[in-house]
Amino acid sequence: MTSMRQRAADGLKVGDRFTVQRCFSDSEIHAFAALSRDYNPVHCDPDYVALKGMRAPIAHGLLTASLMTEIGGQIGWLARSMAFDFKRPVYPGETLTCDWLIVDLDARGRARATIQVTNQDGVTVLEGQTSGVVPAAPERARLAQMIADGDPTNGAKLPSDTNTGA
Repeated sequence: MTSMRQRAADGLKVGDRFTVQRCFSDSEIHAFAALSRDYNPVHCDPDYVALKGMRAPIAHGLLTASLMTEIGGQIGWLARSMAFDFKRPVYPGETLTCDWLIVDLDARGRARATIQVTNQDGVTVLEGQTSGVVPAAPERARLAQMIADGDPTNGAKLPSDTNTGA
């Protein structure tokens, strides 16, 4: 199977679809709270969460959206805009699947993609879209060289994640 980065080096086109899958733990949610300084009690305080009628503290919306940015980073997408519609809470331990589809691409490399994130039950938890610029020929050549060099800065080689270019 061809990696996302290799597909980007080969040149992106309308209809290209990318998928990543991930599960966020309590500790990752707490780490994101510390990094973002978003200590909303819905992410951190079980008593507050109970008052909201939720079963446990939930993942940050932007942590969930980071699945989308993982794909963008892999393919060298330079984002111009992002929009999200958060459909339902994401709880620690849920397996999330992010599906990214390039739906428009012009001759100058400006593109638009739609994103859908579902949980392990097939329920949509996030819908979004992004516009951006895809790698031009010189950037694709650099991506190819990075791959040839073993892609040492590519953090997607973590064994605990599932990343596909399917």
